[in-house]
Amino acid sequence: MGVLDDTGKTIGRARYTAAQGLRSAWYGAQYVIAKRRSSGFNRPGEPAFKPSNPVDTKELRAAWFRLFAADRANIEAGLYPAPEDVRLMDLPKAVKRAGYFLKDVAEVDRRRMARAGTELRETLDGSNRYPAYYRQNFHYQTDGWLSDDSAKLYDHQVEALFTGAADAMRRQALAEIAREVKGRDQREVALLDMACGTGRFLREMMRTFPRLDARGLDLSPNYAERARQHVAPWPHVDIIEGQAEVMPLDDASQDVIVSVYLFHELPEKTRREVMREAARVLKPGGAFIIADSLQFGDSDGLDGILEYFPEGFHEPYYKAYLGWDFTPPMEEAGFTLEKSVNAFLTKVNVWRKAGDA
Repeated sequence: MGVLDDTGKTIGRARYTAAQGLRSAWYGAQYVIAKRRSSGFNRPGEPAFKPSNPVDTKELRAAWFRLFAADRANIEAGLYPAPEDVRLMDLPKAVKRAGYFLKDVAEVDRRRMARAGTELRETLDGSNRYPAYYRQNFHYQTDGWLSDDSAKLYDHQVEALFTGAADAMRRQALAEIAREVKGRDQREVALLDMACGTGRFLREMMRTFPRLDARGLDLSPNYAERARQHVAPWPHVDIIEGQAEVMPLDDASQDVIVSVYLFHELPEKTRREVMREAARVLKPGGAFIIADSLQFGDSDGLDGILEYFPEGFHEPYYKAYLGWDFTPPMEEAGFTLEKSVNAFLTKVNVWRKAGDA
């Protein structure tokens, strides 16, 4: 990928703006429909929820536009290719996923109103395969992380929630990966997508760096299988089933580890375990790139919107995460913060393991 000339930039910007505008309208409309089909935000018999910090809608909108401006700038700089997720040939599948998403809204809303976020444990009673924190219906979603239906629906749910901005937020982590890979032989860069989910982000990595020595790790067998389907064009990519806090990987075997939206869904004890495990698996001088939710104080005017997430969704560890300081446990594990970038409602931090690469 090279830097575009002026004519190419103009055409590229026009295409990008049209595609992302259409995409945002598509997911935004579904969000509006889902909201209308849901019960009110406040639950009967409970005090009305009010965030302690007012939501600055002007800043929220400005942050949304800054995200897409940064995304377009990264594409023009050659850090990664333009997304391919707005194509006429994909319309039938998109319509089908939208119908499935809107149909499932009623079930999600029922759990939300009843605060029923742990019903999954009943079906897994007696199983020691998954840690207790994992056996929950995060986001009140049907089947939690443990069904093929959930794996097919998850990415669509997230995009609808963020009105089409989720992939663009993830791509800000891809920009940091591109900076790590620059000037190196892709085949000699070992990268782990930790808690890779359905492999959606891993697929974008491979589109950008098709010869990368990459692998994904996820605890859900259903999501891992979906990830295998997403990275099938790159048969050298391995998808491993396992826990981020006990990874089946050798010491100092990875040059880069990326984690996207994992830490806010972990209890504090497990967060620390994952950090130590990442330090074990990374080579000296390796990068640990963490893309996750903003925390309190990261962006003026957006603290209020962060308070809504644990109230509107089943996010059992999110409240504690919002005020949690990453720095002490990361430094204890041997990392130094090298860079921090805000991307709408996401923050991308680049941590460096001590030692020479």
